[in-house]
Amino acid sequence: MPNYTTGEMAKLCDVSVRTVQFYDTKGILHPSDLSEGGRRIYGEEDLGKLRLICMLKTIGLSLSSIKSVLKSELSGKILTVLLDEQDHLLADEIKEKLKRKEMIRIMKENIREKAIVPVNTILGIEDVMEKKNRDRNTIKLALIYTVVGVVAASQLLLLAWLIASHLWWALVVYGLTALTGILMTLFQLKDTEFVCPRCGSVFVPSRKQAFFSTGDHKVRWTTCPACGHKEWCVLRKRKRMVEVGS
Repeated sequence: MPNYTTGEMAKLCDVSVRTVQFYDTKGILHPSDLSEGGRRIYGEEDLGKLRLICMLKTIGLSLSSIKSVLKSELSGKILTVLLDEQDHLLADEIKEKLKRKEMIRIMKENIREKAIVPVNTILGIEDVMEKKNRDRNTIKLALIYTVVGVVAASQLLLLAWLIASHLWWALVVYGLTALTGILMTLFQLKDTEFVCPRCGSVFVPSRKQAFFSTGDHKVRWTTCPACGHKEWCVLRKRKRMVEVGS
């Protein structure tokens, strides 16, 4: 069985050496062995795990979520659901790009023939532009979830300091700011449904359940109402919302 150094692992997965070392310090990817000189030695299984981590990073999972999912007893099922959702997204993107390519072909033919561009073609182009705007909103949503997580942790530390310092006026300002953050989070989660990797059921969480679940915009640690188990459930936009927007 082949062994790999940190540098070889980094090169094979197209990441930096520092990234591989960072994953070790964060407890996500430990080396299988250490050389006599204390250098990290990785095996074939470690290489596969690093490739999986890189792929999960690419589809938007945070390192903390990746670490938790990989440690779950249902990691295989969770990853399967995640990959299914990513597969559906890619299929939709391919469909839209093929549609856009066909529109470009029609437009070029009309331009060459100096013909009037059909109204339905113009409407189709407007639909494509609207889809692009929805894609941008999806990216913005992912950024919002990340920012909300960082801000929430910072606010807890700030609250503890304000109470210890008896700055009551600042506590009022803090309360109003926290309330605004809660309302924003609930608004972002209102069109979300969860997929349970244990029983495969799809459910819409209550506002309270969605808000207090931990995780990021891809997976959340919450209880499935169908099987009653607490697990990393996969998030996705509600199907009815996708159908309306398609």
